[in-house]
Amino acid sequence: MNSNTFRMPAGRTAAALAAAALAALPVAAAAPAHATGGGEGRATAVVLRAGLDVSLLDKTVQVPLETTLNAVQAPDSAEKTALSVELDGVEKGRPVRLLRADVATSRATVEGGRAEAYSNLADARVHVPGLPLLSLIQVQEATSKAVCEAGKQPVAESNVLGTVKVLGKKVTLRAGGPTRVQVPGVGEVSLELSKTHTTSRTAAATALRLDIAVDPLKLNVAEVNGGITLVEATCESPDAPRTPEKPAEPAPPAEDGPAHEPADDKPARDVSAQSGAEPTEENLAETGGSSTTPYLAGGAAVLLAAGAAATLLARRRSKG
Repeated sequence: MNSNTFRMPAGRTAAALAAAALAALPVAAAAPAHATGGGEGRATAVVLRAGLDVSLLDKTVQVPLETTLNAVQAPDSAEKTALSVELDGVEKGRPVRLLRADVATSRATVEGGRAEAYSNLADARVHVPGLPLLSLIQVQEATSKAVCEAGKQPVAESNVLGTVKVLGKKVTLRAGGPTRVQVPGVGEVSLELSKTHTTSRTAAATALRLDIAVDPLKLNVAEVNGGITLVEATCESPDAPRTPEKPAEPAPPAEDGPAHEPADDKPARDVSAQSGAEPTEENLAETGGSSTTPYLAGGAAVLLAAGAAATLLARRRSKG
């Protein structure tokens, strides 16, 4: 009977199965691992952020005003240097220039495992609706910086340098708490200086924060309430890159064992007899003998001889 089934030796069968299992693995398992990070980090910077509620004459119309100047954010690196921002339609339809400055810069970058934000303001004057001729605040220079680097403690820095005037008054700012400035018939401004905050992965710095309550009713213009933030920078650390892992090496295929020759029908020849060598103790152990075997054999012979002599003597006595 013919058959198409061929049998392989056991060793070769194991090798073939191992090779088939390796071939069935996905190709990606053998590809080298790359060091990659998860979150790429974030950075934001802004020169001015304002949120104001403006009540026009006799409080008949209320206008919420929100605006920013030079607001940038990364991962997309950006930089802006606009020097002024205007609000429209709050003073009889005329625009109000909320901020004007000689220098107003903000930038944000995320690259190389580092997120950084920076903002700067110099020779700046802030106005609000209702006070076209009087500056809410004048700042000679203010800067904020936030740096978040993967695997390191974030850093936040903020500084206000030079002279600061609020509603025309020169003030000395305190870092321990808010500074309040009141002007009769005009209003009140509360300032917080150089606030910074850090966590294990984030940092934030603000040069100045103003809370405003201006009610210049004697000027018969408007009431303004709200807040203004000057020179702010924030960041969040990128994830630290993971250490690349070496791919697992596949186990080598099993090698074929030595082929076994079929048993020979001829009896095995005694090599020691042909060479004239005497059998060793190991040969005695293989046949069940030991070093005491000669003594046991001698003792048995003596006993047999004694038994035979006793038997012969007994027969002679019985005959006599």
